[in-house]
Amino acid sequence: MSVLQGVLLAGVAAVLGAAVGAGLMWIARSRGSGGDETELTMAQVLDRVVYTATTGIAVVDKFHDVILFNPRAEELGLVRSRRIDERAWVVANQVLDRDQVLELDLSDRSPRNRGGITVRCRASRLFDDDPRFVALFAYDDSEMVRMEATRRDFVANVSHELKTPVGAMALLAEALLESVDDPDTVRHFGQRVQSEAQRLGNMVTELISLSKLQGAEKMPDLEIVDVDAVVQEALERTALTAENADIAVATDRATGYEVLGDQSLLVTALTNLVENAIAYSPKGSPVSVSRALREGKVAISVTDRGIGIAQEDQERVFERFFRVDKARSRATGGTGLGLAIVKHVAANHNGEIVLWSRPGTGSTFTLLIPAHFESSDDEDQLPAGYEAEAGQR
Repeated sequence: MSVLQGVLLAGVAAVLGAAVGAGLMWIARSRGSGGDETELTMAQVLDRVVYTATTGIAVVDKFHDVILFNPRAEELGLVRSRRIDERAWVVANQVLDRDQVLELDLSDRSPRNRGGITVRCRASRLFDDDPRFVALFAYDDSEMVRMEATRRDFVANVSHELKTPVGAMALLAEALLESVDDPDTVRHFGQRVQSEAQRLGNMVTELISLSKLQGAEKMPDLEIVDVDAVVQEALERTALTAENADIAVATDRATGYEVLGDQSLLVTALTNLVENAIAYSPKGSPVSVSRALREGKVAISVTDRGIGIAQEDQERVFERFFRVDKARSRATGGTGLGLAIVKHVAANHNGEIVLWSRPGTGSTFTLLIPAHFESSDDEDQLPAGYEAEAGQR
């Protein structure tokens, strides 16, 4: 038996335990195109498994020779030109000497690879009673690192955002106590306390909504939702906000389009888009809501003539707590969570949210949700004039 076969068989023995003994041969019978049966040995099967594994695998001996490695090990930088990475060799030596399991970071930290992938590696003896071989397993840990960074940022942002209204309420309450003999001052500070309390309540409500959306899978019980009803309810919810901001919200005529989903979530998403458009628009400017059908998806677009969004910020507007104009957002009671909720509502409906914007001109946010048709002929019978492109002015 070759060294390669021995290593592969040992690996299986470690994974399958008593089910696969040392030296056991497993026969797989598969029929080729001609119907003939072919026999595969365990070593051949394992050789293929190692070769196609998404984890980088390498085996090195005490002489620094790489006995076995797969293509993924080269892709992740564990092996280069048939030589083990020097950082991995240092750790492998420690494993050979002390029979322990060690981990290391193999990420390329050079300036040329800024923003590159994060590679982790785990090293251990291949055989418990034989100190000659070390097995190294490398894997791309970039997604986990990104998620952990996102979690830390989220906790930091939540702490900061919640502390702001809580601190303001504490100061306002102190001012109230000192102004107990002045009814006008009490009324002024009381209104401020009420405003901050409402903002705090809105933030907690949206945090709960966002948490539910992020933890949810695609909705199992889909209902037929009338898009016109979604638009109408969103406009009713934002009517007072628009009136207070002296902004007229216009919409096109009913279309009869339908989607599969959750009506309350879709109304919440569209309401957030309309409120966002109102918050970032100057007084007296128009905001419009339109419906269209594009490539089997219902497109609900909200267009404003507001301040617009710079190109470098357009990728970040759907992040939690990100604000293009922090002063304006706080002045209008914005939480910085509205667009993040829209993004997750779209994803949970197998859809997406698309942004077109130009500073000084305005923005168009388009919610795209797969359309629902009662029959295959319905789409062909739709009235003309509903194929407008997103973001066209």
